[in-house]
This record gives sequence, C-alpha cells and structure tokens, in this order.
Amino acid sequence: MQPVMDDEEDESRADVSGEIRLPATLAGTGPLPDKAEIVIVGGGVVGLAIAYYLARRGMQDVVVIERGYLAEGASGRNGGGVRQQWSTEINIRLMQESVELCRRFAVDLGVNVWFRQGGYLFLARSTAEVARLERNIALQNRCGVATRMLDPEQAQDIVPELDLTGIVGASYNPTDGILFPWPFLWGYARQAAARGVKIFTQTAVTGLEPAIVASAAAGGTGGFTVHTPRGSIKARRVVNATGAWSPQLAKLVGVDVPTYPIRHEICSSEPLKPFLRPMVSELASGLYCSQSMRGEIVGGVTLPGHESTYAMGSTLKFLSTYARRLVRLMPILGDIKILRQWAGPYDQSPDGNPVLGPAPTHPDFFLACGFVGHGFMMAPIVGKLYAEWLTGGAPHEIFSRYRLARFTDGSGAAQPKEDFNIG
Repeated sequence: MQPVMDDEEDESRADVSGEIRLPATLAGTGPLPDKAEIVIVGGGVVGLAIAYYLARRGMQDVVVIERGYLAEGASGRNGGGVRQQWSTEINIRLMQESVELCRRFAVDLGVNVWFRQGGYLFLARSTAEVARLERNIALQNRCGVATRMLDPEQAQDIVPELDLTGIVGASYNPTDGILFPWPFLWGYARQAAARGVKIFTQTAVTGLEPAIVASAAAGGTGGFTVHTPRGSIKARRVVNATGAWSPQLAKLVGVDVPTYPIRHEICSSEPLKPFLRPMVSELASGLYCSQSMRGEIVGGVTLPGHESTYAMGSTLKFLSTYARRLVRLMPILGDIKILRQWAGPYDQSPDGNPVLGPAPTHPDFFLACGFVGHGFMMAPIVGKLYAEWLTGGAPHEIFSRYRLARFTDGSGAAQPKEDFNIG
C-alpha cells in the first residue's frame, strides 16, 4: 500500500535490509536538550499528534523520544480505517471530530494522506447482530451520523461483488473513511518539528526519575529526569504514548498500567482495478478489507485465541483463515496474489477503552494508551484535546472517564462499555 512518490516527496529512506528509517529532516541529532516543558515518549501517531497540537498552541519546549523509528509500531501497521460507527455516545462524538480533522488534514498540515470517505459497510450474519447494529444506528443517528440499516440486497448495491449467502443485514455510513497511515504520521511529525518540537529516534528511555524523589530533601516540586543513552533531560511533565509498551515505561515510576499487547495480522494483495469503495467488515469473523488508492486489497481477520505477545511475526494460520473468509464473502477475489503480510500490536485494556490522564501517584505523568486497535483513528482528536488541557484549557470528560484509577476504585463499572471494537 506504499504510494509512488517522486524524489522531492519521498518521506522515507530504506537501508539494504529494507528497514524504513526516518526522513532525514525529522531525525534528531546530537545530545538531548537539558530540559523541556513536556517530554512525550513514543513516536507513534498519538504521541506525534499531541506534540503537533501542543506546538500549534504555541508550546515549543516539547521533546518527542522514540526508541526506534517513526511508524515502527502499531501506527505503521494498521489498515488506516477511520469510522464513526460506535456503540457509545462519547466515542461517536469523538470520532465525528476526528473525521473532520482527517478531512482537513491535507489543507491544515500540507500533506496528502489520500483520505477518502467511501464509508464503512458492516455485515451481519445473525438476527442478534442485526439487533446490535440497529441499537448502534439509533444512537449514531441521534448524534448526527447518517448510518442506515440495509437489507442484504441493498448492501450488494454498494458492493456488487458480495456473495449474500448467510448475510441477513448490514449497516452503512457513507462518511467513514480510509487514509494512508505513513504520511498521516509523518505529517504530524514534520509540522511539529517545523513549529519547534524536537524529535529524537533510536533513543530508548532507560530510566524515569521523579524529581520529587530525587530532591525530596531539598523540597523538590515534581517533574522527571528522563534518562537515555543519548543523555538525560529534565521534564516538568511526561506523556506516556508508547502504545502496547506503555506498562514498561510506567513501571519505571512504579505505576501499574494493566494494558497488554495482542497480535493482529494484516496483509496486502497485488493491485487490482478499483472496484471496492467502502471498508467492508463482517461482525461474526472480524474480517475486514478495503482497497487502497493503488488498487491493493488490504485486510485482516480475527483469529480465535489471539496471543498476548510482543512477537510480531506472520503466520500461515492467519493467511489461510483470511483467504477462506475473504473468498467466501467475495468469490471474485479467489485468484488474487498476496504480496505482503505483517502483524502489529493491539494495545488492549481490560475494558476495551483507552487509559488517559495523569497517573494517580504522579500528577505530572500522563497516559495515552490502551486504545485497543483504534488509537490511530482517535489520535487527531485525542491529540487536540490533550494539547488544550496541557496548555491551560479545561480537561475534556474523556480524561476523567478513562482515568487509570477506574480499574482499582470501581468507577469504571459505571461507565458505558464500548462493544464495537472491531474493524
């Protein structure tokens, strides 16, 4: 799904092993600065979106530290879907704003991310799934999202290649969309850097020392010293945006974050003549697929018993399961060739909702993790809301609703649960 770019537009460099490295203009060189107002750990799309919106609000004393290269983690390993079809009002309204930010991305940041609003088509194979879609549609419509329920024939009008065997209903929202992940992330990075944010890659955090502990005898007032092989930096505030690796960073300051990685696989086919406009997803199997601007079919499927692992290798089990499900749904794809297969980590939280806001024991240590598979599509609005708060604005309700303490004080049980963490 990689776009063809001329030399002046090329946003990546590949070494002889094929590893994608940072655009040269974004690679931080030399030692870290001695201090910063905010250090964001994690150079994925969530961390970079926060950095960009902070800089856009006038805060230049921001440093992003990434242990590998940009787009190394989940941000560079997903299907690029952006949807407003959710089952809770807060997520619907957040994604309405996020979709609007994506729609304006090319104009606001000067980067073409190939955003196209071809819709999301969810397919149901049981009456229970139809009832679930109907409940969600009623809520989405009340929020102003134009999702509608379809019978199988109406779904086939949108995607004529569908085999309707076993399909009993569908939901479709035409303003959901797809964008290309890499320039989306690099767009945030480039514009953040242009506004003064310093981005350091290949820089692991080896220690995180609370200043109040280090200088308690002298009456320390908070903040952290962030230790790396490139030097140490004193930060008044630290944001943990390391995705599935967030628990490891949090443990450096004695904070327990109960998220964990779940491997999900994905693949891309040879390019075909364009025919598939929406993202198509089956509720029963977790199958999803879309067609890129170059014609590749990009998709995946949920495997039973997904492992909690940081191992991101590809498996034959995934490919065979995906192939059977895909050809069952669209027989026209029976002869396509798969060109590339990879995996990425879902950052799974116990209740399927993100973990946001400060850690209870460290009010200067902020969390931005636990998004399951949807941090990519939520990054624009989460980055914007975090930046507003960290520059003196009132905190949005997501920061109290999704606080870490909900897992220990019982408050999470009173929150509406999102049951549409698919596709």
